[in-house]
Amino acid sequence: MNFIEILKVIILGIVEGITEWLPISSTGHMILVDEFIKLSASEAFKEMFFVVIQLGAILAVVTIYFKKLWPFTTKEKGFIKKDTMQLWFKVLVAVIPAGIIGILFEDTIDRIFYNATTIAITLILYGILFIIIEKIKKGKDGKIKDFKSLSYKTALIIGVFQVLALIPGTSRSGATILGAMLLGTSRFIAAEFSFFLAIPVMFGASLLKILKFGLVFTSAELITLIIGMVVAYLVSIFAIKFLMGYIKKKDFTVFGYYRIILGILVLGYFLIR
Repeated sequence: MNFIEILKVIILGIVEGITEWLPISSTGHMILVDEFIKLSASEAFKEMFFVVIQLGAILAVVTIYFKKLWPFTTKEKGFIKKDTMQLWFKVLVAVIPAGIIGILFEDTIDRIFYNATTIAITLILYGILFIIIEKIKKGKDGKIKDFKSLSYKTALIIGVFQVLALIPGTSRSGATILGAMLLGTSRFIAAEFSFFLAIPVMFGASLLKILKFGLVFTSAELITLIIGMVVAYLVSIFAIKFLMGYIKKKDFTVFGYYRIILGILVLGYFLIR
């Protein structure tokens, strides 16, 4: 594996680490970047790589929120933190809709929607929605400001919104954050719940992609996966901290405008090409 290919993988890892957590569509960015740098690998491997690289990003969430997510303790009777277990149950409830639809229709969805036009349209559409919702909520924040106040029903409906993210360009974090905000959560809780939902969703998606691809990798493919995940992990640490600091003071409007501009550029580029 030469230096140029390693550099391409590093660039893709950086793009994944930034875009996975910001509501701007990591899939859309990865496809667009690959259009220009052209990672030297089979289409089957790249399809798998673009999903499995997300494992690095997931480990960043686990690292940052370990204390909040780890359910065991020696300080409480029974060695289990009840609030943390309830949070995990809500996450699992929210995962159900996308899990079922993803397993049953993943190939069909990819065949129909995995194209530049769909990505451009969804980038623009959800960008507009972010701007509209933030204008409606201007100066306000949701009533649900902690996970105790987040009901199982609300968690399930947020999970339904996550199904929309199966369409490329939507953004998993974007769909869940929008859904959570519409249901009355604060921006902070919407973002954190989106992060936590990513853990089982991405682990499951990565496992399915690896099994579909097969467990036999060439040395170059293995190096590509490892470098991509490590870079995505390191960059994700900074991206998550940036987003959580940003939304303490500002809203998601800027991401809406970014999505619209990017969507127009993507549409224009592929139409001209």
